[in-house]
Amino acid sequence: MKQYVIIGNGVAACGCIEGIRSVDKESSITVVSKENYPVYGRPLISYYLEGYTTIDKMYYRQPDFYETNQCKVLYGVEAKSLNPESKEILLSDGSKLKYDKLCVASGSSPFVPPFEGLETVEKKHTFMTIDDSLELEKDLTKDSKVLIIGAGLIGLKCAEGILNRVKKITVCDMADRVLSSIMDEKCASMVQTHLEEKGIEFILSDSVKRFEGNKAYFNSERTEEFDCLVLAVGVRANTGFVKDAKALVNRGIVVDTSMKTSLEDVYAAGDCTESYDSSSGTNKVMAILPNAYFEGKCAGENMAGKDTGLENEIPMNSIGFFGFHTMSAGSYYTEESGGKEYVFEEKDSLRKFYTKDGVLTGFILINATDKAGIYTGLIRNKVKLDTVNWESLLAEPKLFAFSRAYRDEVLANKKQSN
Repeated sequence: MKQYVIIGNGVAACGCIEGIRSVDKESSITVVSKENYPVYGRPLISYYLEGYTTIDKMYYRQPDFYETNQCKVLYGVEAKSLNPESKEILLSDGSKLKYDKLCVASGSSPFVPPFEGLETVEKKHTFMTIDDSLELEKDLTKDSKVLIIGAGLIGLKCAEGILNRVKKITVCDMADRVLSSIMDEKCASMVQTHLEEKGIEFILSDSVKRFEGNKAYFNSERTEEFDCLVLAVGVRANTGFVKDAKALVNRGIVVDTSMKTSLEDVYAAGDCTESYDSSSGTNKVMAILPNAYFEGKCAGENMAGKDTGLENEIPMNSIGFFGFHTMSAGSYYTEESGGKEYVFEEKDSLRKFYTKDGVLTGFILINATDKAGIYTGLIRNKVKLDTVNWESLLAEPKLFAFSRAYRDEVLANKKQSN
């Protein structure tokens, strides 16, 4: 009988539990959970604030998930240090855990820059957890003026979630566009225009220099008054205790395609990892929910003795703002970087595709996301475009653009996964 330990209780941990139990039905599993909630979908916290869901409906699995999988969950504690020689973890409550196989699924934490005068702001929040949303909710009124620092996914979803609860929202970012890490200027402009039409204001290409109470002073000498501040600048992978144990860590914990770290019998999965991006051939942090689950499941299977690997992960984001849907995936190779770009623009939609060396490497879709999984399949499987009807796929994603053999294989895989 083995002793499995999982640090973290998010989607990656859920995948790890299910991966272990698909192979090993009997050994003990202990989950260390910093939060006091069962596994839930973090992207749903903005929908909670909008009133579209409840906390009970945010849970990722059924209430009996841990009991059914014979897991012991330690709520309200976190890992402080790791001794890979003795295979022992020191927890924040002073207790110690022994393990035979360990999965670090510790996620990420908000990055809060050292703004001058930040301590003078009374009502300030981050926006990543259920507790964050509950605390923010307490401070909001119909007369609130909210300043959100960060025009990335977290900041914009926060703005969407609270728009109908407050008087004014201003989003600022030092970048020259919204969603700068995943969208080019044209696509970002379409998203920004849509959000502005809903009443959200933006301050871009500028950053806060200091705070004095409820007043922000920008580098441009602009000032902005607010009642409530949300810090959504970005996130950093939670790698500290693993790095201290001498594991290989860059921006995230470095893992191979089986989710093994550089430490013996230690695996990692989810937002804390730096894993292989098959669309670019490089390792990077890909902090998205589907990848977190698949990484966790792969780690769990390998911890339990199976030999599996993930070799087709890609960065991918699918988001909507007030019915305005966007999706991006893969890597963008323009002509300057040896690729080719295809652009199709209509009144309210935009589609961009990027190819290199005869395969699709990435895309950005604005209000044209139907059946986009066909495109992600092309990227993940590195399908040679000269083996499909590429012109037909550019016009519309459809399986009939593929060979009969490929269609049969795709449908067979779908049946196996159901």
